[in-house]
Amino acid sequence: MTAPWLYAGAPDPRADGEVVLMEGTTFCISDASGDIGDQRASGLFVRDTRVLSRWALRLRGHRMDPLRIHQEAPYAGTFVLFAAARPGDTDVVVTRERFVGDGLREEITVRNAGAATTHVLLDLAVGADFADLFEVKEGREHEDQDLRTRAGPSVLDLSRERGGDEYAVCVEPAPGARIDQEGLHWRFDLGGHGTWRATVLVVPRLRGQPLTPLHPPGEPAERAEPARRHRQFRSSAPRLATADPDLAEVLAQSIDDLAVLRIFDPDHPDLPVIAAGAPWFMALFGRDSLITSTMLLPVDSSLALGTLTTLAAHAGTTVDPVTEEQPGRIPHEVRFGPAGTLALGGRNVYYGSADATPLFLVALGELLRWQPDLVGPDLVAAADRALAWMEADGDVDGDGFIEYHRATERGLVNQGWKDSWDGINHADGTIAESPIALAEVQAYAYAAYRARAEIADTLPGTGAASRWHERAERLRASFNEAFWLPERGWYAVGLDRDKRPIDALTSNNGHCLWAGIADDDKAAEVARHLLSPAMFSGWGIRTLASGMGAYNPMSYHNGSVWPHDTAICVAGLSRYGYAAEAGEVALGLLDAAASFQGRVPELFAGFTRADIPVPVPYPAACSPQAWAAAAPVHLLRTLLRLEPTADGLACVPAVPDRLLPLQLHHVPCRGQRYDVEVDHHGNSSVVSRSG
Repeated sequence: MTAPWLYAGAPDPRADGEVVLMEGTTFCISDASGDIGDQRASGLFVRDTRVLSRWALRLRGHRMDPLRIHQEAPYAGTFVLFAAARPGDTDVVVTRERFVGDGLREEITVRNAGAATTHVLLDLAVGADFADLFEVKEGREHEDQDLRTRAGPSVLDLSRERGGDEYAVCVEPAPGARIDQEGLHWRFDLGGHGTWRATVLVVPRLRGQPLTPLHPPGEPAERAEPARRHRQFRSSAPRLATADPDLAEVLAQSIDDLAVLRIFDPDHPDLPVIAAGAPWFMALFGRDSLITSTMLLPVDSSLALGTLTTLAAHAGTTVDPVTEEQPGRIPHEVRFGPAGTLALGGRNVYYGSADATPLFLVALGELLRWQPDLVGPDLVAAADRALAWMEADGDVDGDGFIEYHRATERGLVNQGWKDSWDGINHADGTIAESPIALAEVQAYAYAAYRARAEIADTLPGTGAASRWHERAERLRASFNEAFWLPERGWYAVGLDRDKRPIDALTSNNGHCLWAGIADDDKAAEVARHLLSPAMFSGWGIRTLASGMGAYNPMSYHNGSVWPHDTAICVAGLSRYGYAAEAGEVALGLLDAAASFQGRVPELFAGFTRADIPVPVPYPAACSPQAWAAAAPVHLLRTLLRLEPTADGLACVPAVPDRLLPLQLHHVPCRGQRYDVEVDHHGNSSVVSRSG
């Protein structure tokens, strides 16, 4: 069985007519009629398990024609269907109102469009296979013989045992349905212009535990918990006013997408985490969630706190080669479905990431700066365990650099953010061999040591800051000596198993600027290369320069543009004083986002803007995707140069004229809310609104 994290493919392109509804770890994929089962990857998925593989409504034994789909919220949709009159009968219109969240509620309404009475035969076929999400995605699902179906007078219960655990779903129609092992059936006469309604509730049981659907019968959708959460997130987010309508649209869409991608633990509803992307990656990913929640601190701090707390709870405690767990190591991925646990002998956490552990410290340090009251001793203790991993198991050969080499054939070959099998290569295109020490991982480690020093300076009783400052400076010196390629003018993407520099020119250089590990006398050359035609497409920074042997603008990691990656490069340029260059790249990425109707995709092709006047989509990009949605927030913070200080919030803007004037209202920082304004001339003001 392939482990979930080893799946090497990108998300499938959305099929024509496919409709996706989402709420947390629940998502439903259907066709335009609302039916599940005719498309290979359709289904109702709850916590990585497909609990419905068949859900097909028939009138008089036939499919109905879809007239309209209205998706009023990410978790709610209405399907309007039509059945034309047959001889001696009348036209019928059927609507299916569907709400998802830890289950499903469907309200079926039948309307007789004619004046004569019609006899209605309505059937809802129901099926379940309890396949793991990745079994479905890879086409490995199948209906097993051990599926149990119990049809009672008021419920239809389907169950299956997997790995010693029970997975089940209970389908509960309102009174009036006949129930058998095939599904639900209604037979009734409907008078001229009459209306008939029925509600069906789907309640999953995962590992024997029933879930509580978030949309119970009789409760208006706008009063349910998902609607309340979405309203609260949107209303609390800062509001932007700018001369550029594209920026305002992109930021508003990002806020909406990020609201959808949040996951709530019923036991800790105040500690949400951010999922990596929809629909197939609605799970906690250490690297993605840490970078995303860090970027979002000018909008919301609960996601950083929830992500840090949850990852700390799942941090490694023992050595397990199968999961690549090691003490203090922060997880790469947390999954809930049966395939993950079967592949791991009962475990659902995989740790094969070189960068999630130092990024834990980076995120904690940023949370401390933005909202210091949220950083408690438990998180500091988890940070110290992470630091211990960085200096022990993370650095096996003791050279001061964090390396990775998978401990199991089930693990990821590459364990940085470019984690595709061919994502790390030399300038001639040769694949690098592990153990590999990545440039950006060392940069994150440098920032992690500095963050720990700031924790020591800020929180009494947490150690001496000098130790961590010294450790950071030692790493900076050794990094600049080992990774800098003076004959080329850029940092190697990594060191291979022979400690030979992996000499390709990549966007990872921008991460070195972002983290601050680059020597000042090298930053100018790095900036020049990032803005060169080989790297800057006009829409964003390519992951791999166009002159490299493995370059392919349509590849996943070897020449495409990733918005979060570009936003990090923009922040790095700004950090070293290249404000004009940062603004140029930021505007290119915002133009690209606007061309995608405001929704920033996971990645897009690296073709040059001068050659193709619109950004070319990557055919299987995840959308919405967390760190892509967070990228515009990070761009805005960078252009405004917003920084928390002991006195509040500082703004030293370098905003391109096109975006001015600009106002950002209700920015949260250190227990206050601030209004930030930049006028036509670039002059700024920051005003505290609340205590």
